[in-house]
Amino acid sequence: MSSTPTATPTAPPAPPPVPLPALGAVVAAALAEDAPWGDLTSEALLPPDVRASAVLRARVDGVLAGVDAVSAAVELAAGATGGSGRVEALLADGTAFRAGDVLARVEGTARAVLRAERVALNLVQRLSGIATLTARYVAAVEGTGARIADTRKTTPGLRALEKHAVRCGGGSNHRWSLSDAVMVKDNHLAVLAAAGVDTTTGLRSLRERIGHTTRVVVEVDRLDQLDAVLAAGVDVVLLDNFSLADLRAGVERARGRAVVEASGGITLETVRAVAETGVDVVSVGALTQAAVALDLGLDVDVRADDRARTGR
Repeated sequence: MSSTPTATPTAPPAPPPVPLPALGAVVAAALAEDAPWGDLTSEALLPPDVRASAVLRARVDGVLAGVDAVSAAVELAAGATGGSGRVEALLADGTAFRAGDVLARVEGTARAVLRAERVALNLVQRLSGIATLTARYVAAVEGTGARIADTRKTTPGLRALEKHAVRCGGGSNHRWSLSDAVMVKDNHLAVLAAAGVDTTTGLRSLRERIGHTTRVVVEVDRLDQLDAVLAAGVDVVLLDNFSLADLRAGVERARGRAVVEASGGITLETVRAVAETGVDVVSVGALTQAAVALDLGLDVDVRADDRARTGR
């Protein structure tokens, strides 16, 4: 039996869409990589006006993410081939589905549909795999009050899409880049110590040099580092690779003073125990690093194409 959460009568709030410039750039680059001089097979074999219909069908249970990438691939491929193409999404991103479900319908000139096929599948399979794995982590901590969050351990060039997929699975996004939050990690603290600056003084000085709206996150890997960090008035303490006992102790020390995040080697088997220590956030690099592409297929509807050719 699949552990993937099933759809409920009341759907969860839809995750925000991937920004169109980011989506278009990714899909355009992927299409250029896959057909740098065109699709030799389709262009030699198929007349330009032959049309094709296809369905995006699930072969396993999962959670959908990336249907906009399918649409973008078909539309851009249609433009590149001088043809036409459109996608009708039957399920929205963030929706759970079962094996055999039809997720979307694709229609257009055959050259456009076939040029888009592999790129569309690569993206929707990858993103749905991330959404599905995230949903399993979210389900595992249900009732604890802890959030599941991603990290910056994303595929280069695909961060906007992969973080969207995490949202589709019910997870939260950590910082998007080095530019949008202050996160002091172990190497930063080591450099401070080597320069003879104590942790509390260094962090207080940091606070004076950033805007009042910027949150400060500090990673510690030992419990004895925590008091000096909390004394600086940081917003979030990230307890990295702590034992369950040390996590509980860290939560108690930080209560009412900072948000507490746990990270480091957390798996589906261990995430519930980590969440039950009382941490506010559990960040999991595996959401994007270990997700397996979901088995989805884009199958040409031969009967629909026969009807189009014969007028039946």
